[in-house]
Amino acid sequence: MKVIFLQDVKKQAKKDEIKEVKDGYANYLISNKLAVPYTQKSVSVLNSEIQAREEAQNALIEECNKIKNKLENKVINFKVKTGENDKVFGSITTKQISEELSKLGFNIDKKKLELTNEINVLGFHDVKVNLHKKVTFNIRVSLTKE
Repeated sequence: MKVIFLQDVKKQAKKDEIKEVKDGYANYLISNKLAVPYTQKSVSVLNSEIQAREEAQNALIEECNKIKNKLENKVINFKVKTGENDKVFGSITTKQISEELSKLGFNIDKKKLELTNEINVLGFHDVKVNLHKKVTFNIRVSLTKE
């Protein structure tokens, strides 16, 4: 019996995959809402769902690209306290960068920011921003004396 999988089933199939399975296993999958029988109607519903997901994904990528274009050349400034020989007390975290971005009107989660090394010396530092798998860019963070 041919079925369309509604969820990933370990070692069997991925979501939206169409596969031929034995009748008893098909009944198990259907009764547990892991799959639906393969019919013309179910195929058309599957195709429309896939198309809707792709459109939503494209809209998300477009929105991420707009944010990227606005932020790519921005420099975020932090005034920090320093000690002897311009040694910075503490370091700048992704949370602090995220808070500064939200003050500028960009709500970017701290988990989407990636530090290559600690920001604990004066000067400019690059921070990688991963908005989406297909949309990544760098912003500059500047540390200056208070």
